[in-house]
Amino acid sequence: MSDPIDLEPIGFDALPAIDEDDLVEAFRAFRRSAASIAAGARPQRPAAAPREELLAVSRLALENVKAARSNAAARVFFQTHFRPFRLPGSGFLTAYYEGIVDARLTPDDEFRTPVLARPDDLVTLNEAPIVGEDGEILTGARRLSDGSLAPFPDRRAIEEHDGFEQRPPIAYVRDPVELFLMQVQGSARLRLADGGELTLTYDGRNSRPYTSIGRLLVERGLVPAEAMSLETLMATVRAMGQEPGAPGARLMQENRSYVFFRADASQERRSGPIGGQGCALTPFRSIAVDRSLWSYGLPFFITADLPWRGVAETRFERLMIAQDTGSAIVGAARADLFFGSGEGAGHLAGRVRHAGEFVVLLPRRAGDGR
Repeated sequence: MSDPIDLEPIGFDALPAIDEDDLVEAFRAFRRSAASIAAGARPQRPAAAPREELLAVSRLALENVKAARSNAAARVFFQTHFRPFRLPGSGFLTAYYEGIVDARLTPDDEFRTPVLARPDDLVTLNEAPIVGEDGEILTGARRLSDGSLAPFPDRRAIEEHDGFEQRPPIAYVRDPVELFLMQVQGSARLRLADGGELTLTYDGRNSRPYTSIGRLLVERGLVPAEAMSLETLMATVRAMGQEPGAPGARLMQENRSYVFFRADASQERRSGPIGGQGCALTPFRSIAVDRSLWSYGLPFFITADLPWRGVAETRFERLMIAQDTGSAIVGAARADLFFGSGEGAGHLAGRVRHAGEFVVLLPRRAGDGR
């Protein structure tokens, strides 16, 4: 973890709501992260390196059987091995989900939008990024035939096959809006015609800057801010047209970022979509954080009034685990909450754009009894 500014140390007595939480569930989510940290597993999307204290706590979590079964034991574990720090001011929360999307393995008149696999010439450059044409820092690039690197094509060039040679598509979905939402969420379960499913996992991006289409719709007066939701976004962009060159298609291409997928039948993937850390996500326990500031596996106690049990806002006070990241997740007090899979989860997740309070639990140093 890079040191965020102005962390305020507090005691667990300042978090009375944590005693009402299901800490067994939180501990089980933490153990998934702990297994990756202890094994030195390479994350899908590198983040701030975990400190030695987090590695030590991760090893202890894997040895602790009681905390996975008893709320009292889980509470003792977190209070013994972590110290809470409040982040200043009001944070910002959004939510995401795993879509369940109808698809076909071959194109037809209804299913024509390809779901693309990671190109062979796409390389990830987290340690040595390059500079794009407009001066942006790019952590992904295209390896040319002479071995040199060049910025990878943006969304418009990829969709229009402008100098871009793609591998055979994994599958086909109904329209670009469906694909766009899959890319924003970072995973999907494809429902095939024969009743089978194909699970997809994020497998890299072109590293071009991410632009929120919802924000563009509001800024241009096409949707009132108070009416913005996932359903409104989809309906509005579809009404603007999806054929090449149509306003809806051009609007989506203003988000130059493009995500590639891979079919994933691994045992871990069967437990849920895979986050940036490389472990399965847990609904209402996993969050995406700014990976330049935080390391995976850190617990955050988040408090907010959210539409998470239904469309009405209710109190959300839960211990969450940093297991994912995203291009739009920038800042210390910024998180994307994983709401689960399917249409219901998407309906609620698309409504979340709320303020929230953040408390991060940092692992204690050896001998720190405070």
